[in-house]
Amino acid sequence: MAYTNPTDGAGVEKNGTPPGKPLSFGTQMLDKGAKMLQSLKPIKQMSQHACTFAVYSQDMSRQIETHHFVTRINQDFLQCAVYDSDDTSGRLIGVEYIVSDRIFDTLPPDEQKLWHSHAYEIQSGLLVHPRIPETVAKPELENQAKTYGKFWCTWQTDRGDKLPIGPPSLMMSPQEEVIAMAKPELVKKRDDKYNISTDAIRGSRTDIMGPGRLHPMADYWREHKKCFAVDVESAEMKKHTIFP
Repeated sequence: MAYTNPTDGAGVEKNGTPPGKPLSFGTQMLDKGAKMLQSLKPIKQMSQHACTFAVYSQDMSRQIETHHFVTRINQDFLQCAVYDSDDTSGRLIGVEYIVSDRIFDTLPPDEQKLWHSHAYEIQSGLLVHPRIPETVAKPELENQAKTYGKFWCTWQTDRGDKLPIGPPSLMMSPQEEVIAMAKPELVKKRDDKYNISTDAIRGSRTDIMGPGRLHPMADYWREHKKCFAVDVESAEMKKHTIFP
């Protein structure tokens, strides 16, 4: 039987605090010791914090503010741990992979359908690097405007889920079409927090160009009015020959 996860939050307790006991003294000591003795090298490779917004593919009336902590693997590939805030209480809600248009063009069509473009998101001022001057961020923004992302949300905290429940949801980027336009109240809340103006930022980015043309398979919903949702089904385990 397939597992179908509700997308409207019906029946979900609206308290996003995960269940569990407070940290014990022993756990706190272990954590402090680990910070001093372990390298945590993958985490220390995170070099950027970007704040933007995302739209649920299967229900575009639902939008969230997202915080992407970015590791650049090379000039054409980035990986992001995505949180619902940049506060100490921020919860890890998913992962996004970002590729240049050059790499995106090499992907098979069925894979390209899962990716979204970043050009509008950046040109419109929706994606920002908090507390980083625009002049400093500009070269990176010019690069990212030509990229595509695949973002899986694994924890729907906007729905009030206390734990990561159900299968992941594929997320899309905001676009200029009404159905995918970033909600003004979300943008205002973000702008107020960082004391910025998305409108003013948009005006300063008129010279940022996206790809020569957006690939027609990206943002698949725009042309085909179709979304992609993940379901979970039971399956027969693959049989293995056991050697003595």
